[in-house]
Amino acid sequence: MSITFGLVSIPVSVHAATEPHPVTLRQVHAKDGSRIRLRRFCEAEGVEVPYSDVARGFEAPDGRVVVLTDADLADLPLPTARSIEVLGFVPAETVDPVALDRAYYLGASGLEGRPYVLLREALSESGLVGIARTALRTRESLAVLRVRDDVLCLQGLLWPDEIRPTTGLAPDAPAPRRQELRMARTLMDQLTEDFRWEEQHDEYRKALERVVAAKLEGTEPPHAPAAQVMAGRVVDLMAMLEASVQAAREAHAEPSPGPGQTTKKSAAKPGRRRSS
Repeated sequence: MSITFGLVSIPVSVHAATEPHPVTLRQVHAKDGSRIRLRRFCEAEGVEVPYSDVARGFEAPDGRVVVLTDADLADLPLPTARSIEVLGFVPAETVDPVALDRAYYLGASGLEGRPYVLLREALSESGLVGIARTALRTRESLAVLRVRDDVLCLQGLLWPDEIRPTTGLAPDAPAPRRQELRMARTLMDQLTEDFRWEEQHDEYRKALERVVAAKLEGTEPPHAPAAQVMAGRVVDLMAMLEASVQAAREAHAEPSPGPGQTTKKSAAKPGRRRSS
């Protein structure tokens, strides 16, 4: 595959940028836990069809079905079937995160890497991202081209008509008071101080393992904490914010320093690096 940037063609290799770790649950009979098997039957012949004989088809308005092979789908007459066509460049902040889809790393392909480095450096220095058109997973889509850790990254974008409007979702409530906004910012600053991306992890697997272990032992599995229902109650927003700030401060409180020691907050902090 190649990035077409005006008359410049940059050969690249495409690599998945993410590695999801889903928890696989089997379909079983609730009565005895035995496996449930899905069978594929042909409606016309009334027989089970092996997976190797299953194809995809398109039903025309008159009811006729066109069978499409993997070769048909892989060789669609799309100009972008084997290219990433850069349409233009926009500021990175103008790309709506709601539209973002799966991400891919683009590795340099071929012996000549100068065009790759040129585009990478131009994107980095300008603060712009490229908007491209390409065929990902046999379907043409828009994509955003940006730089991550000195590597070009291609992230799929939904088409504008695939994003639903927000009409009617915002609450009809009065604007917050200035002191409420200031307290909200204080809470945001408190929560931001010790936040680390690398410390975040998925708790779902651990929670599921606890439930499974309890069921294997024949004991009562742990339950989710009861949700706090606030519907119909008059909320003292300032009191809730103040309590939240106090709880955050207590959660981030440092232990008392020993002789000759300083706390993290009192020690000199190096200047923060600005993210690119």
